Amino acid sequence: MASSTSSVITLKINGEKRTLPVDHRTTLLDALRERLDLTGTKKGCDQGQCGACTVLLDGRRTVACLQLAVAAEGREITTIEGVADGERLHPVQQAFLDLDGFQCGYCTPGQICSAIGMIEEHAAGWPSAVTEDVRPQAGPPPLTADEIRERMSGNLCRCGAYVAIVEAVARAAEAHPHEGREDAVTDGAREAAV
Repeated sequence: MASSTSSVITLKINGEKRTLPVDHRTTLLDALRERLDLTGTKKGCDQGQCGACTVLLDGRRTVACLQLAVAAEGREITTIEGVADGERLHPVQQAFLDLDGFQCGYCTPGQICSAIGMIEEHAAGWPSAVTEDVRPQAGPPPLTADEIRERMSGNLCRCGAYVAIVEAVARAAEAHPHEGREDAVTDGAREAAV
């Protein structure tokens, strides 16, 4: 008995349900770009190394080139096209614009989606490789420039706009509710993306 190699799936993308037939080997990236015309998500390395295809899957960042479309069925998918609230930009988008956190812009959609997920991870107290105090009771560590760099290290910018990207992420993190923690974003991260 031969098994089927394709399925009809329904994906919930940016709050809208989209139904489409896909080969079981189709990545979420290819389904978004080639089948659903959501071309804001970029194809860079197609190997999970550059982060250009980063989207949010149930609020957590993921590289869409390594995620199978069939495995995303029933999950909330947010692409760069869905992060703004109508005409009002997401705080991360606004910070990238205000601080020139891009040059050519190819990596920017992935950088923005990654930053949104990263800010949520930080607010939830998740440590990074450079977090000094990883005890759960310590809460979110100060969001220094080093913390931002480490947490965003999965997203490459071939133009080298990292200084402005770190500044933009720090500014956007300031707008995020931190449950009363005034020191969540340090002055050093605001100023010293260098």
